[in-house]
Amino acid sequence: MKHAKENKDSNADNMTIDTSKMSEGKRAAVELTESSRDAIWQYPTFAGALFMGKIPWDLVYPFPEQSLEDRLEGDRFLTQLERFLRDHTDPEAIDHDGEIPDAVFEGLAKLGAFGIKIPRQYGGLGLSQTNYSRAAVLLGSHCGNLTALLSAHQSIGVPQPLLVFGTPAQKERFLPRVAAGEISAFALTERSVGSDPAKMKTVAEPVEDGSAFILNGEKLWCTNGTRAGLMVVMARTPPSDACPRGGVTAFIVESNAKGVDVTHRCHFMGLRALYNGVIQFTNVRVPRENIILAEGKGLKVALTTLNTGRLTLPSACIGLSKRCLEIVRSWANKREQWGAPIGHHSAIADKIAQMAADTFAMESMTLLTSALVDRKESDIRVEAAMCKLWGTEAAWRIVDETMQIRGGRGYECERSLRERGETPIGVERFMRDCRINTLFEGSSEIMRLFIAREALDPHLRVGGAVMNSQLPVKDRLKAAVRAIGFYARWYPKQLVPVGGGLPSGLDRRLRPYVRYSRRCSRRLARTLFHSMVKHGVALEREQMLLGRLVDVGTELFAISAVCSRAHHLLQTDDDTDSLMPLVEQVCRDAIGRIDASFREVRCNDDRRRYRLARDVLEKRYSWLEDGIVAEWPGTIRGPGGNAPVSDVTKNRQAES
Repeated sequence: MKHAKENKDSNADNMTIDTSKMSEGKRAAVELTESSRDAIWQYPTFAGALFMGKIPWDLVYPFPEQSLEDRLEGDRFLTQLERFLRDHTDPEAIDHDGEIPDAVFEGLAKLGAFGIKIPRQYGGLGLSQTNYSRAAVLLGSHCGNLTALLSAHQSIGVPQPLLVFGTPAQKERFLPRVAAGEISAFALTERSVGSDPAKMKTVAEPVEDGSAFILNGEKLWCTNGTRAGLMVVMARTPPSDACPRGGVTAFIVESNAKGVDVTHRCHFMGLRALYNGVIQFTNVRVPRENIILAEGKGLKVALTTLNTGRLTLPSACIGLSKRCLEIVRSWANKREQWGAPIGHHSAIADKIAQMAADTFAMESMTLLTSALVDRKESDIRVEAAMCKLWGTEAAWRIVDETMQIRGGRGYECERSLRERGETPIGVERFMRDCRINTLFEGSSEIMRLFIAREALDPHLRVGGAVMNSQLPVKDRLKAAVRAIGFYARWYPKQLVPVGGGLPSGLDRRLRPYVRYSRRCSRRLARTLFHSMVKHGVALEREQMLLGRLVDVGTELFAISAVCSRAHHLLQTDDDTDSLMPLVEQVCRDAIGRIDASFREVRCNDDRRRYRLARDVLEKRYSWLEDGIVAEWPGTIRGPGGNAPVSDVTKNRQAES
């Protein structure tokens, strides 16, 4: 626990982000988000330490193996779940009809699938995070709609927030209901609110005696919202004695309460049976005892819930990737072109090798992070975000390559394949369902910014006050003295080519990659520090730069997770010869991407690209849009330039 002590000590210095030069909207967003995030790292973080030039191997090595008892407990449930999915669900029919049959809801509830992590005392299965992740792998390999249903219900719906922040009375009241199969949902997004909660329009005003709140507003894209019996709703609450500045508060809302209306069910490119909708709240009375945690702490509830909840997505992506690998292996062996199976042609073989390596890497990262959750001795907010970022992007590449290898049969839907006598393999369904994963629960771009903020946290604690023009000069000078003292000790250590040591007993075949990670972590720390010195408070605007550094840290986490897991497997598996080529492929791929990211930090076209984008936005290149059918009110362009506005377009203009 020495790492935790170091983190707590580093928190002694107040860190303040200078918002004085920001626009009013941005300042409100930053201050609201900063007030809601966990400022203190209560536990050590492996991935966060990578950005400070450290690799705390004792946190992840030896690989935290699942205990036999826990694994057997999970196996019992997973065996039943697999049998039910195979015998009683039809993913293609669910996708085609856009509905999950009531019998499936009932069967999943009977299995306990709606309460996987809910303790037994509240009617749940009480399984570990690792077993929950294993269940998501199984679901992800079978049906995206069922995965989304169960994930939204218990990863971000009512169960997870109550498990972390709920009062005993709230747990007794609500957890048995959701464990038994009553669907729950999470309502945060609005028409003008995605990742910027400062723009939230939904409000909750206390009644005169303070016993309840009156909720008004509208929520968009509320997954499970059209079927939910309970939902967690985020709303703005006014200043009060309990929360002098006001803020966002999390409420548990009964869906059958007066004034709660589903005004629209949303339909999407994939996940066609997703019960996602627009929910209107009109003078909905919510008892004060339905507040989760406290007034003004809603974003803290949301952010903390997502830290663990995000692991469901990469877990599901593992299942999907394994399924794609199975499809490709079978097809590439039996499909012959030019006198040989297509898998023997180097262009296809290269794709298969990449798919296998990426699947092994995302599984190693996610299993490791799930085990850290179960240990309850590490802060996994960065690791979970990295798993989500890396896993969802890798899964999309894998599905895309599966489509490419299957060719026309990949693009053809299952029903059509079946009708003309071929095996109905739904690659096109996988692709449609998979695309949302890089958007769900924080897009890839938001994940990079989130990780970058956490990576900068130690530096902001040390030097943030120096750059904060809102603080008195005296305080800034004191902070400068402290910062000079810290960096005088810290920076030279990042230049030392040796030190830190290798994990005890590490397999010799893995040592080169661990040494590389150690050197690269120091280089990452130096580069991040140099960037802070160069850009100062403007660093937060350098999103491309920060994104590259985040990608380096994420690849280092991938190498570390793979090496730790590989060492464990090499000690316990007789077939070690087949493992090392897989490990080497993962590590070499990661090293290639890391080296490319560092090169792009030094030499890139970011400024030129940004200026070009601004010119496009200012319509300096509107002539590039000539020759298309106008889909929006305005001028229809043709090869000869501006053409007269058609009657159809005039009608559209009038309507709008």
